[in-house]
Amino acid sequence: MTTSGPYHVVLMGVSGSGKSTVGELLAEHIGAEFTDGDALHPQANVDKMESGLPLNDGDRKPWLEKIGATFAQAPGSLVIACSALKKSYRDLIRAADSSVVFIHLQGSQKLLEDRMTSRSGHFMPPSLLESQLETLEPLDATEPGVVLDIAASPAELAQSAKLWLEKTS
Repeated sequence: MTTSGPYHVVLMGVSGSGKSTVGELLAEHIGAEFTDGDALHPQANVDKMESGLPLNDGDRKPWLEKIGATFAQAPGSLVIACSALKKSYRDLIRAADSSVVFIHLQGSQKLLEDRMTSRSGHFMPPSLLESQLETLEPLDATEPGVVLDIAASPAELAQSAKLWLEKTS
């Protein structure tokens, strides 16, 4: 566990990038709570994605506002896995809590497709990956964050994220 913080971290990226797996490991490393942003979606969003339809910005807004509010109300360090594909989405989260930083898990489309087809019990069908990749806006220089390559193992990614947090705090 680190002595700095508290940390408010979004593990971001498209479906299949390992946000939940790496997020849980990172939370352990920094003594934080972990929340999967998928659990904060309204049921209507889950139903839409399960039927193979991509969400629109109107669908995402209440979800992103809830994520921002969850950070703002957190008494300590918190890691949330959330796609946060567009800068405007990340801005909406940071509007509620300006201390939020982003760790973008990025990988090749082939690796992402392989991961998505090998997992079960997730409401996001692999067919929506293309839509997410088209929507994705990488972090820009004005946003607090780092990009990590998912070719590394989840343990290595969590350790890299922890070191980045310690270095930047």
